[in-house]
Amino acid sequence: MHTPKSYRFSFVLILVALLLAWLLNISSGSVAIPFGATLSSLLGNPVDVASWQYIIWEYRIPKAFTAILVGGGLSLSGLLMQTLFRNPLAGPFVLGISSGASLGAALLLMGTSLLTGLTSIAFLSDISLAIAASVGSFLVLLVVMLVAQRIKDTMALLIIGLMFGSITSALVSVLAYFSSAESLQRFIFWSFGSVGDLTSEQVFLLGGIVLLGTLLCILSIKALNAFLLGENYALSLGVSLKKSRLLIIIATGLLAGGVTAFAGPIAFVGLAVPHLTRQIFDTMEHRILIPAVFLYGAILMLLCDTLAQLPNTANVLPINAITSLVGAPVVIWLLVRKRKMMF
Repeated sequence: MHTPKSYRFSFVLILVALLLAWLLNISSGSVAIPFGATLSSLLGNPVDVASWQYIIWEYRIPKAFTAILVGGGLSLSGLLMQTLFRNPLAGPFVLGISSGASLGAALLLMGTSLLTGLTSIAFLSDISLAIAASVGSFLVLLVVMLVAQRIKDTMALLIIGLMFGSITSALVSVLAYFSSAESLQRFIFWSFGSVGDLTSEQVFLLGGIVLLGTLLCILSIKALNAFLLGENYALSLGVSLKKSRLLIIIATGLLAGGVTAFAGPIAFVGLAVPHLTRQIFDTMEHRILIPAVFLYGAILMLLCDTLAQLPNTANVLPINAITSLVGAPVVIWLLVRKRKMMF
């Protein structure tokens, strides 16, 4: 049986991989900057071209930290959902939280144009978009929490969450059908997902949300381990099902809702990274899984963002397409190699 101490070397390797992925992400982009100049700038030394310093510190470093927060936060929310529902297909979209964020963004981007006929009004900024998406996700989360107070069956809660997701998706489709081409295009670009549009202040705010969600995850470790063995076993250990479920749902809402609000609805990461981590670590202990899943999610998102940037061009591929194209074959390969799904 593996103990936390036996995984120390694995965590050291993951941290080294995270550092390398972070450096690779910062040294890549539409403007070609030599790797030596990037390292020199990171160490506080002057570089040959003044604009390189600005690009590295004002754009690439916030983007790289955003990728870490997005990948880690979505992966943790997926782990929480899969454990709570004991379902390997559960992810951040299950409770309709991500769909709620999409509805909030759609109401701002497309609903305002339908009601007022204006598409370039002042409050259509990135901050207002993040606020609208956050409000949408937390309103859905609030409804789910109210339902969770009345329903004891976890699987019934799972189905209700899926229904909320369907309702919000249908409302977004109705808005898209009646909206103007300009508003629809803006919403579609938001739905592609991006980690490069945040200011340093927004990155700090997102970091605070992800940190709070992660702390709630850590507080739920005992309940998460118990849920894997069934609700009756959890009750025998003295775990309060109602309080634990609410705590886990709030943590998921903070992580998935916050990330979706700032970076758009990024698919695949929350579903796949927990499976990738279980295949490699071969443990169900959440004291190991929580940090491992966060780090693997961060590394995957950094690599996907690096691949999304076309060298020496201003074009950036949709991050949603890259996460699926890169991650899905890896998961298939791991499952075929292991011949079973660790859960």
